[in-house]
Amino acid sequence: GDIRKALNALEMAVLTSDKEDGAIKITIDDARECMQGKVLPYDKNGDNHYDTISAFIKSMRGSDPDAAVFYLAKMLEAGEDPSFVARRIVICASEDVGNADPMALVVASSAANAVEMIGMPESRIILSQAAIYVACAPKSNASYLAIEKAAEDVKNTGDAKVPPHLKDAHYKGAKDLGNGIGYKYPHDYKGNFVVQQYLPDSLKNKKYYLPKGIGYESKIIERLKRLWSK
Repeated sequence: GDIRKALNALEMAVLTSDKEDGAIKITIDDARECMQGKVLPYDKNGDNHYDTISAFIKSMRGSDPDAAVFYLAKMLEAGEDPSFVARRIVICASEDVGNADPMALVVASSAANAVEMIGMPESRIILSQAAIYVACAPKSNASYLAIEKAAEDVKNTGDAKVPPHLKDAHYKGAKDLGNGIGYKYPHDYKGNFVVQQYLPDSLKNKKYYLPKGIGYESKIIERLKRLWSK
């Protein structure tokens, strides 16, 4: 944290100092001015670190952009690694926003990439934009719940067999084993969709993804009902 703070101060001094004969000269006063910011209590291995990142994530999840940007500023001013913060925003965009606003993950991922390219202090602007977007986006954890439930069934059901019509049929002798027989290619049907079984027999009636009808997921619900109610 202290080293990053010093590097940030040095970069700020370089950006704000005038050139003389093609060279940038940084005086003691320049360095003092850039370093005079208040040192915040923020131990990366202590409670303050975990409490602040927890508050940051929960503020985005709770749709409070003001609180989110405050805790973001607190972390960055204390010298937190911007890449660490960016990763938390990406996770929140998927776990807490999900398909209610799929663009949240795009914005967060783009911000994470931009942070790697730009560095501080400008990365704070990029992180602010991404955190505010995620905080303001409609929320759904349906994708998170879906993978959790599916993973639990994978652990509990053992080796649930792939339906024969979905098995690979490209190798010689595959059809002799019944692989691929009866598979319906969706693009051969109206609307590029046809009803057929995809889950293993023991799980064929399971529902893992239950969109919540918020934001874009309301359109997903309509589409799935239209397709699978045939």
